[in-house]
Amino acid sequence: MIVQMKDVKKHYKQFELDCTMEIQSGRITGLVGQNGAGKTTAFKAVLGLISTDGGEITVLGKNPSKLLPSDKTRIGVVLSDGGFNEYLTVKNVASVMSAFYPDFDKMNFLQRCDRSGLQQDKKIKDYSSGMKAKLKVLAAMSHDTDLLVLDEPTAGLDVVARDEILDMLRDYMMDGERGILISSHIATDLEGICDDFYMIHEGKIVLHEETDVLLSEYGVLKVDEETYAKLDRQYISQVKKETFGYRCLTKNKQFYLENYPGIVVENGNLDEVILMTIKGERI
Repeated sequence: MIVQMKDVKKHYKQFELDCTMEIQSGRITGLVGQNGAGKTTAFKAVLGLISTDGGEITVLGKNPSKLLPSDKTRIGVVLSDGGFNEYLTVKNVASVMSAFYPDFDKMNFLQRCDRSGLQQDKKIKDYSSGMKAKLKVLAAMSHDTDLLVLDEPTAGLDVVARDEILDMLRDYMMDGERGILISSHIATDLEGICDDFYMIHEGKIVLHEETDVLLSEYGVLKVDEETYAKLDRQYISQVKKETFGYRCLTKNKQFYLENYPGIVVENGNLDEVILMTIKGERI
C-alpha cells in the first residue's frame, strides 16, 4: 500500500474533512468531486502540508510527519496552485531540481523536455499553458518517484496537451510498482487512465468504485411517472426528478435491459455518477 487514509479528519470554520481511502502500487486512483468538496485538503493531508485533527495516514509506510528527506524524494507533486518561478528556463529548473533531489536524472529530464517541445533556454513565462503543465509533470516524475500526487494537472488545457500529459502518466506506470493519486474536472481524462475512483462530497467519501465496473455495469434509466411507479427499484441507488419523469442511477443496468425492454437505459459514466450522487435522492 502506497497511501492509506483512515478516518482522517480536518476541521475548518465552515468545512470538515472526514476521509478514508487508499492508493495501491501499480494503480492510478482518481479523486473527484465539486469545487470545495475537499480534494485539495485531502491531497495536502497526504503530503503533510496541513495538520489533521484525527485519524491515521500512512505514506510509503510512514506517517507524513515522519517522512525523511530521502522518503520525500520518492514523492512527485503537482498542485493546482503551484509551479516554478516564471522567469526560470528549463535549464534553470534542471539545476534547481538537481540540487534538491539526489536521484534527479537531469539528462533524461532535458531529453524528455526536448521531445515535448519545451525549449531549454526559453523562460517559463513565455510558455503556453500546456507547456507549463507538461513541465510540472515531467519535473515531478524525474527524480525516481514511487508516488505522484497530481491536483488538476490538465486543467485549462486543450485536448492535444491533455492527451500528451496522460501519455506521460501511462509511461510512468509501466514498471507496475508505482502509484498515482490524481484529480481532474475532466471526466473523460480520468475514465481513460484511472483504475478506480473515490468521490468526495462535502468533505466525505461517498463512493469508491472500480473504473471498469462503473463504465460497464452502471447505467442511467430515463422513465416516465407511470413506468417509475411500477419499476423494481432494488438496483436503483439515486433518483432525480425531471420534466419527463425520473432519471435513475443503477449499478446493474443489465437487469433493467433484460426486464424492461421498452425503457431508455444509457451507459454510465463518471459525469452522470457525480451529478446523480450530488443532485439525486438516495433510494
